[in-house]
Amino acid sequence: MSNAVANGLAGAGGGIIAQIITYPLQTVNTRQQTERVAKQSLATSKRLGTLLQMLHVIRTDGWGGLYSGLKPSLLGTAASQGIYYYFYQVFKNKAEAIAAARKVKGRGDGTIGMFSWLSVAALAGSLNVLLTIPIWVLVTRMQTHTQAERKIMEERKDALLREASENGLTGSELQHKLAELDSIKPRPYGTLQAVHEVYTEAGITGFWKGIVPTLIMVCNPAIQFMIYEGSLKRLREKRATSKQGRKNITALEVFCLGALAKLGATVTTYPLLVVKSRLQAKQEIGGNVSLRYSGTFDAILKMIQYEGLPSFYKGMSTKIVQSVFAASVLFMVKEEFVKVYMVLEDKCNKVLFSSAK
Repeated sequence: MSNAVANGLAGAGGGIIAQIITYPLQTVNTRQQTERVAKQSLATSKRLGTLLQMLHVIRTDGWGGLYSGLKPSLLGTAASQGIYYYFYQVFKNKAEAIAAARKVKGRGDGTIGMFSWLSVAALAGSLNVLLTIPIWVLVTRMQTHTQAERKIMEERKDALLREASENGLTGSELQHKLAELDSIKPRPYGTLQAVHEVYTEAGITGFWKGIVPTLIMVCNPAIQFMIYEGSLKRLREKRATSKQGRKNITALEVFCLGALAKLGATVTTYPLLVVKSRLQAKQEIGGNVSLRYSGTFDAILKMIQYEGLPSFYKGMSTKIVQSVFAASVLFMVKEEFVKVYMVLEDKCNKVLFSSAK
């Protein structure tokens, strides 16, 4: 097994574990990103903190509401991390070979520079996005489905109240119609329903909604891995020249480096993540054009016009906690998996070598 395959499998395993642990935070964050409040309503709107919003989801949707879309999310995580780490290692090996060849020719010191790290991560990220974005469109739909349904129901009630004031409906008639709306139960909504809804709305291209901001967002893992690899390299060099103390990098140190790397990348690219989530979520049904987006630039312009610049940073504190913790767990688990693989490979090679004698 090549080191690229080993890193791909280790990344997939680490990604699944990190996703399961942090998924409730991810669900709440997606709902925060896709909640649309007009500028004039910002002063009067009541914003719930992350913990209170989690409790609100449990109260309205049950514990299952925090894990809506978990199954396709785990598939997406395994596919994304596996594809990303595989191609990342392939391109990294190529970059290291090029750097070594340049050193032989008297150019460079044989190490990969920051620009090369950035290019390697960006190439791997682009391939990952193109191959896995349909899964994440479905996950976003499933995470925000009940929120969108409640929004549609609120618009229907508002329309009914306006109709009542214009046409002079009696109190009993109005109450009866409002009770009918309240009695409507949410429809079952799973992966197949999400697939049908996306295809009905926009055809096959609907599964690639948000591709533009998502492709731009490959700079997120690129920045993340640039910070991580650079920090890890400096730490290893420092340990190698140290005359005392331990030489190996501990799991806790990898955890902290992963947290630092993800923090820097998240703060930099968060507005694009909000735009992507808005595009992938169910487009609201109603007469308010501010709630419907035809594309990336339309979403950006409407968010600025109707909600202001703060809308691009909705839920950022939740995302920082979720993504930093998830990345830390991912890096720690991945490195441990790779260590186990290397130990097993070394033992196998020794057995094969001894049996060949």
